[in-house]
Amino acid sequence: MKKVSHILRLPVAVLLLGLGMSSCNKDVPDAVPNTFPQPTGKSMADIINADTSYSFLKAGLTRAGMLDLLGNPASVYTFIAPKNSAFRLSGIPSVAVVNALPLTLLVPALQYHIIPGQVYSSLNITNAVPNNQLPTSLIFPAPNTNPLVRFTTFPSRRDNGVWVNNIPIVAADITASNGIMHNPLTLVMPPTRSLWDRINTDTVSSNNKSLSYLRAAIIRADSGQAPTSLASLIYTLSYPPVNATIFAPTDSAFRSTLTLAVTAALMKQGMPQAQAFATATALCATPAVFSNPALYAALPAQTVKGIVVYHLVLNRTFTNNIPVTATQIKTALNSAIPTHPGLTISSVFAGPFVGAATVKGLYNASAAKIYINPTPEPNGWSDQHYYNGVIHKIDQVLIPLPL
Repeated sequence: MKKVSHILRLPVAVLLLGLGMSSCNKDVPDAVPNTFPQPTGKSMADIINADTSYSFLKAGLTRAGMLDLLGNPASVYTFIAPKNSAFRLSGIPSVAVVNALPLTLLVPALQYHIIPGQVYSSLNITNAVPNNQLPTSLIFPAPNTNPLVRFTTFPSRRDNGVWVNNIPIVAADITASNGIMHNPLTLVMPPTRSLWDRINTDTVSSNNKSLSYLRAAIIRADSGQAPTSLASLIYTLSYPPVNATIFAPTDSAFRSTLTLAVTAALMKQGMPQAQAFATATALCATPAVFSNPALYAALPAQTVKGIVVYHLVLNRTFTNNIPVTATQIKTALNSAIPTHPGLTISSVFAGPFVGAATVKGLYNASAAKIYINPTPEPNGWSDQHYYNGVIHKIDQVLIPLPL
C-alpha cells in the first residue's frame, strides 16, 4: 500500500484534469456522415403515417407536434424510430397510454431519438472501442451548462448487429426522402441521473453488489478538496459534460481486497498472521474503513484516489463494445502516469447481447468479472446508463501498481 502511495504522489489536479476536461461532451459537432445521393420518395413522416406498426409513434409525434418536422424535405435526420413492439417492450401497451403521457416526458424522449444528418449503420457507425458519440435534438437542460450542448447518443456496430446505447437495432437503414430510419428493439430513453447520483444512492448494506464502499472511497479520495474543484471526484462524476465508463467494484470486492491489504500492513508491523487477519476483517467490515483515522496511514487519500481513477475510462463503453479478444484500454490514471498499460478487457457474445465480459488490472492475479445484467436501475448491474457515463459492476478491485 505504501508503494502505491509513493508512486501516486502526484498533483491531484493532474489526475482529474484528464477526467474532467478531455472526456467532456462539450461542443459536440453535428454528425458528418459520408455524402450520398439524396433519396427520393416518401418522407419519414409519410412512412410513419402509412405503416400501422408505427401507430404508437405516430400518436406520440402528433401530440408532441413533431410529425411535421419529420416530413420537412429541407431537414435531414437519422431517426431511431420505435415500432409498436418497441413501445410494448418498454412498458407502454397502447396508443391510449401514449396519449396519456405527460408532454414533459414525451417530448424529450422523442427528441432523443432524432440525430441530425444521415447515419448509415454500415458506413457511419464503426465497431471500434469506444462506440460512436452523436448529438441528438435534445438540449441538455442543466444549470451552468452551455445551452448549445445536446444530449448525445451512442450507436455502435459489430459483425452480428447494430446498437444504440446497448439497445439492439432490429431493422437498419430504412431510407426516406429526408433521412434514414432505424428500428430499435425498445425505446431509447434519455438518461436522467449522473454517475455520482447512482453511486451515492446504491448503498444497500445487505446487498454485496451495492456500491457503498466505492462511495466511501470517493469521499475519502476527495478529502480536503473544494466541492466544486476539478480535483473533486464527486464534482467530476456529477458534471453533465463528462463522458466516462466506471468499472465499479461491489462491496464484497472491496471488503476482500481491503482485508488482504490491511492484513499485510499489520503483519509488517509485527502482528501475527491470524491476529492480523482477524483485526483486518473487523476493520474492513463496513465502508467506514475509509473514514477510520487509524487507517489513514495505510489508506492515504492520494492512494485511494489513484485506485479509484484506475477504474474510470474516459469514454463511454457498453459491454457490446468490448472486444472478444483481450484489448488494452487507457484509464484516467494515465493522466498522471502516461506510460501505464491501463486495463485489459474482453467479452464473449451470446446472441444480441454480451454473455460474459472481464476487465483485468495490471497487478490483479486474475481478471475481474463484469456482472452482466443490463436491466435498468435499480436492479441492473452492467450497462447502467447515465447522462455523463455508464457503470458496470465488477467482482474485484482493479490494482494498478503493487500493493
